[in-house]
Amino acid sequence: MRKASIAASLFWLSAGWFILALVATGFLLTDLYSRALDTSLSETLDFHIESLTGALLETGNPQSDTIALTDTRFGRPRSGWYWVIRDADGTLYNLSRSVVGITMPEIADPASRTGRATAIMNDAFGTQLRVVERTVTIAPKTYEIIVTGNLNEILELVGDFRGQAFIVLGAVGVMLAIMSFIVARFAMRPVDRLSAAIESVREGESAAVTGTYPREIAPLAEEINELLRSNVQIIERARNQVGNLAHGLKTPIAVLRNEAGANKGALADVVLAESDKMSAMVGIYLKRARLAARTSVVGKKANATAIMTRLTRVMGKIHPDVSVTMQPVDAALLWFRGDETDLEEIAGNLLDNACKWSKGLVEVRLEAERGETGTMLLIRIDDNGPGLSEQDALKVLRRGVRLDEKTPGSGLGLDIVKELVDVYGGTLNLDRSTLGGLLVALRLPTARLGATARPPD
Repeated sequence: MRKASIAASLFWLSAGWFILALVATGFLLTDLYSRALDTSLSETLDFHIESLTGALLETGNPQSDTIALTDTRFGRPRSGWYWVIRDADGTLYNLSRSVVGITMPEIADPASRTGRATAIMNDAFGTQLRVVERTVTIAPKTYEIIVTGNLNEILELVGDFRGQAFIVLGAVGVMLAIMSFIVARFAMRPVDRLSAAIESVREGESAAVTGTYPREIAPLAEEINELLRSNVQIIERARNQVGNLAHGLKTPIAVLRNEAGANKGALADVVLAESDKMSAMVGIYLKRARLAARTSVVGKKANATAIMTRLTRVMGKIHPDVSVTMQPVDAALLWFRGDETDLEEIAGNLLDNACKWSKGLVEVRLEAERGETGTMLLIRIDDNGPGLSEQDALKVLRRGVRLDEKTPGSGLGLDIVKELVDVYGGTLNLDRSTLGGLLVALRLPTARLGATARPPD
């Protein structure tokens, strides 16, 4: 079962982190901006307090017309920008023109205790205010100077800033996500090249993993090549050991057969029969070991179209009384993932048997069949001979039975064909042909089309 790709995992991990970081950045910037505006408002109110205090001390008369602020916001009613001068009893002595229809709020911790006090309150119109109060003493009386600023304006600015900040950060996030995708794909290119190199080895286009890779995955490529070399050495040693074993057993078996042949009697007959079985078993297992060794080495492929075309011509000459035809093949050439000699042995035996049992007509077709395990090479051989029943088809596929059992001829036989097909992970099925005879359906693994491939002559 395949899991999500590393590139996709890196992309989603980085994208999630970017989203989290950008959202946190947006809120942090908004909070900093809000604090900066609130500090600026407090400093502005302190400046106005100082201006009114200076004017009051200079004139000594809290009702003087010269006590005023030049900021035009204090001249607009309901602006949230107000100032008043009053005494501790609440008697008003002076105020801004913006103070219309409202009562200046009372601060819970009056400035008379500390000299200066601040608070956040609402006026009669629901406007949120930042309030600053300061006490000034001009003997014999003490006056309270109160200045307010519109806090709603700051909240609106903060809201606008938050919206614009998230729009900009969203655009930055999209650009970072695109960059993350590009970086992930770029970082995974060596892995893709390594995968392609391994696929080339498996498909028979190369004998080893080639190319230059970053130091993080270079050891992996080296280990794969070492594994391939070790595989070849192990197979070669196993093949040599099987050969040595077979040759070592041949001499004792030959001695037993000679001794049994030189004597007469029941014991000699038993020894001769059993030695023949032993010799046959040694030959069978030696043959299987050689077949397995040949098909276990990766890096081989064969042009199935060219091989079947050549076999069709050869069988036409060997069996001149049989019309052997091959259906046209699609433009995409079909390749067998394995040794060319093995495909010739498999298809040659099947095609030879079809010619022997046919009544003069054999058709060959090559197709690419898609299945659960991938694309398979399908070789169909039809003849117009007597065919086989279901019981005979099952029987002839059993070990030790040959297709040409009742017909003269030579060849490895169906048992060798089945051995080779099983080793390559293919299938062999016998069915009724549309020509009236036997249909042989052979499925084998396919290889990719090589760069040097060309149509058969």
